[in-house]
Amino acid sequence: MHYFVTGAAGFIGSNLCDRLLELGHTVTGFDNFSTGQERFLDKSAGHPNFRTVRGDLYEDRAGLTKAMEGAGFVFHLAANADVRFGTQHPRRDLEQNTIVTWNVLESMRELGIKSIGFSSTGSVYGEPAVHPTPEGAPFPIQTSLYGASKLACEGLLQAYAEGFGFQSYIFRFVSILGERYSHGHVFDFYRQLLKDPARLHILGNGKQRKSYLYIQDCVDAMLTAVSHPVSVGIFNLGTDEYCEVADSAHWIVSRLGLKPSFTYGGGERGWIGDSPFIFLDCNRIRSLGWKPKLTIREAVERTVDYLAANRWLLESR
Repeated sequence: MHYFVTGAAGFIGSNLCDRLLELGHTVTGFDNFSTGQERFLDKSAGHPNFRTVRGDLYEDRAGLTKAMEGAGFVFHLAANADVRFGTQHPRRDLEQNTIVTWNVLESMRELGIKSIGFSSTGSVYGEPAVHPTPEGAPFPIQTSLYGASKLACEGLLQAYAEGFGFQSYIFRFVSILGERYSHGHVFDFYRQLLKDPARLHILGNGKQRKSYLYIQDCVDAMLTAVSHPVSVGIFNLGTDEYCEVADSAHWIVSRLGLKPSFTYGGGERGWIGDSPFIFLDCNRIRSLGWKPKLTIREAVERTVDYLAANRWLLESR
């Protein structure tokens, strides 16, 4: 199979590219490298069945269509993932998430490509009344522009499945951790500690309850899902546990051998749109034979180890 991967130089995209190549597939990786790292593609770049295309999903749909030629399946992972500052630039989520997804779907339609895997988010559930939250839970009011833009993307994928016969696989991720992680609380905490090992400031009260998933478990789950034909498949991807943010902070400082004092930003949310409790019901993907191999703590510790061995990444942001 020839796979086309948007956001190929990103955290999830680059790990997915490596795995697809290991499985014997051909991969075209598409990225504008605004946040993706060329070094993340070092392993894939040396493979004879891989090519990288530098392009812009928003500005150049003609270039996107040309790059996509010959592919049989699209993994659309490129997005603006900056949830925290969404209210400071509200158009960005619309452009880089929703409109870009429409561009990808239109290029696929023009070329006759019918199958897509899409990186959505557990944030589309807002602040649900049911935990763990199943895929069929009713949606409450959206609490972030990021989540709202991803929900709009999901609607487009479902409509293209109905209207044009697409196969649409929608993955609602919890936060992903592991090798090449470059955005999120472990990254932020580690960078703080590099500047001041004696103090760590946590946004919110530290009692926010979150679920996390290791990157290789995430890739396993996506590939498990797309091996089962569907018209529209919506899958929560996470673990059967959660932790408090303060718990994760203690694991991080322990792994680094530090004993800083903790300070807190106050309130139950770290920022506007931050959900104080994210915990997804993953029985649907588990029913296909998948289960995570790492616990949340193990995933946090592997992420710390990766960042410790790749300080250049902490210094590049």
